[in-house]
Amino acid sequence: MGEIMVRADGLVKIYKTKETEVLALQGLDLIVEEGELTALIGNSGSGKSTFLNMIGGLDRPSAGSLVVADRNLFTLSERELVAYKRDTVGFIWQNNARNLLPWMTALENIILPMRLSGGKQKRERALELLERVGLSAKKHSLLNTLSGGEQQRIAIAIALANSPRLLLADEPTGSVDSKTADYIFHIFTELNKEGQTILIVTHDVALSKKVRRVAAIRDGKISSERILREKYTDRLKESTIDWRTEDTQEEYAILDKAGRVQIPKEMLSGLQLPDNKVKLDMRDGKIVISAPGQD
Repeated sequence: MGEIMVRADGLVKIYKTKETEVLALQGLDLIVEEGELTALIGNSGSGKSTFLNMIGGLDRPSAGSLVVADRNLFTLSERELVAYKRDTVGFIWQNNARNLLPWMTALENIILPMRLSGGKQKRERALELLERVGLSAKKHSLLNTLSGGEQQRIAIAIALANSPRLLLADEPTGSVDSKTADYIFHIFTELNKEGQTILIVTHDVALSKKVRRVAAIRDGKISSERILREKYTDRLKESTIDWRTEDTQEEYAILDKAGRVQIPKEMLSGLQLPDNKVKLDMRDGKIVISAPGQD
């Protein structure tokens, strides 16, 4: 195992109101190594965006442990948290209005976070990032004159401005067309080849099926992981593959520290269980799950 960028251990998040409590994360465990490109998937309300916000320093865990880039997010002071969000992580939102200033040019938007952090050679770095996202010709354009896809690419450049160790992206292709989505994923893969650690939350099926490692969150826990099959690693740019339907990844269930495993719903429905009981057997070194009464 390489250097660990993110280590979540028994992570819990409880949102409280006067009348109710919502358990968003229920003992989530995950390790992301430095240099990985990992996607988080799950239904709405599964806890994936909550988890990403915690890694980004935008929310505090209720219990458990969360260490990112050797920083314990439980113990950071408010001042340390500001520095962490400025220097350690870069965040890309689906709603890019959260980190774009429409009355400024593309170049000025990228320079701004470097100016706030006291970075040097700000203009040169900003021009380099504009070239990386394919928008050098738009450097003097006001943000409100750019298309949604172009604005999202500027948002990626802004997130990279202070050379973060970890790049976080919350639904980065959720508001763009498929061609732009492919281009954004190309940017991510090129960054990752250079060693950038990237964690993406996505509902985009085609994008998730191109990622080497995908962690699925269900009911506030990691329920399974999918690993890209070797034969697809060099075929990510092929347009002849239907990435939405192609079986590109091997899926693995996750065994938690208590020995519990979440069985995919489609497998459970195939068992046609009359209630919540299952029979476990060990056969030829394999654990076999069956409905009661079946041999």
